[in-house]
Amino acid sequence: MPDHLPDAHRTETPAAPHLPGPPPEPREKAAAPDGAGAGTANAPGRAAGSVPHEPSRKAAATRMPLAVYVLGLSVFALGTSEFMLSGILEPLARDMGVSIPKAGMLVSAFAIGMVVGAPLLAAATLRLPRRTTLIALLAVFGLGQVAGALAPTYGVLFVSRVVSALACAGFWAVGAAVAVSLVPVTQRARAMAVMVGGLSVANIAGVPAGAFLGQHAGWRAAFWAVAALAALGLVGVVALVPRTRPATGADAPRLRRELRIYADRQVWLALVTIALNAAAVFALFSYLSPLLTRTAGLAEGWVPWVLALFGLGALIGTAIGGRIADAHLFGTMYAGIAASAVVLGVLALLAHSPAAAVGLAFLLGLTAFTTAPALNARMFNVANAAPTLAGATTTASFNIGNTLGPWLGGLVIGAGWGYPAVAWTGALLAAAAVGATLLASRLHRASARSQVIAGARPEHGHPASAAPRHR
Repeated sequence: MPDHLPDAHRTETPAAPHLPGPPPEPREKAAAPDGAGAGTANAPGRAAGSVPHEPSRKAAATRMPLAVYVLGLSVFALGTSEFMLSGILEPLARDMGVSIPKAGMLVSAFAIGMVVGAPLLAAATLRLPRRTTLIALLAVFGLGQVAGALAPTYGVLFVSRVVSALACAGFWAVGAAVAVSLVPVTQRARAMAVMVGGLSVANIAGVPAGAFLGQHAGWRAAFWAVAALAALGLVGVVALVPRTRPATGADAPRLRRELRIYADRQVWLALVTIALNAAAVFALFSYLSPLLTRTAGLAEGWVPWVLALFGLGALIGTAIGGRIADAHLFGTMYAGIAASAVVLGVLALLAHSPAAAVGLAFLLGLTAFTTAPALNARMFNVANAAPTLAGATTTASFNIGNTLGPWLGGLVIGAGWGYPAVAWTGALLAAAAVGATLLASRLHRASARSQVIAGARPEHGHPASAAPRHR
């Protein structure tokens, strides 16, 4: 693993497969993209002036390590569990004898578990081998799904969701740190796009399949299916994620050192932006099923197909965001979040039109997930010195929004304002996220200018020659 990567745990096997041909030449030093972390990687053992084999160099720059895709596949199971309640909310509420807003609190229960679990488990497992940690957490998650499938009461189901969420949060935090540690800093957004892509595929295949099972075999069948997916993911992690060992000596991870990232206001701004963006989306998404059936007038059988359409938009958005975010970080954040605000506002106005509701569900998936790789990469850039807590903070931030959004949506519905008002709530939250992005961008530019001025000052009679690093 290259020494410049911020990973306290070193893999015993190579982080990426060796490609044939001579090693790549050192990258040229280029201006950092807007908001991206600066950094270069030098290829060791290469004679100066030698000419690299062009196909090998391009392949090395574009190929993701197989372990990153395995983590994305595992996230598919986690994402299916997290989001599938939107498709089985009505049959679950009927079976448990609770209202839809109360059933919607199961979404918040999962999110609360993620918020609490991400930092706590990241801190508790900081010195443990990451592969072992991933295996243990995925096993606990699977057992939580079994408990949910067998839950006799709403209270037991609530607790099972929290336990599953704790394990899911730990897996996300550690898995994200592993993913970014296996790639150069200039490919962080692409690596996170693979992880987020697991969520997108879950929305395309897992969530609609869960809704289908809930309608035809009972909502408990959906929980059994996720338990089976978790078992498959566990096999993949055991077989394909490289073994790791904790670093020792000066490189050993220290919680106190990683906690210093919370003194940086850019970390807090990144946290707020992620939370607001997630709240905007999930205020609506958590109640998308009743909005489609009770407001737009669609038959319940349409719900899985619309959820799949949302997931297709999410997959396309993740692919777009992963490609452009490394070079245009803030631009991707601005465009995606602002577009989500517009889509939610239009949905609030046209919610009674079945065609409009279906089309706008697709667009919301597209716009919301276009920003996901950029938001994740931004957190790792500003919290570069603490990769494990950066992953935990990203997970917690996302799920703070996932808690806040459904809770606010439930309040709006409980007040009798109707499901279109939930879309208005999401639009306001997205507008606030745009404001947080604007503030972060201004602080970033101010910091960059101050570094340029500091770098231009003579030191011992000589001007500084190194370009400043941008975050």
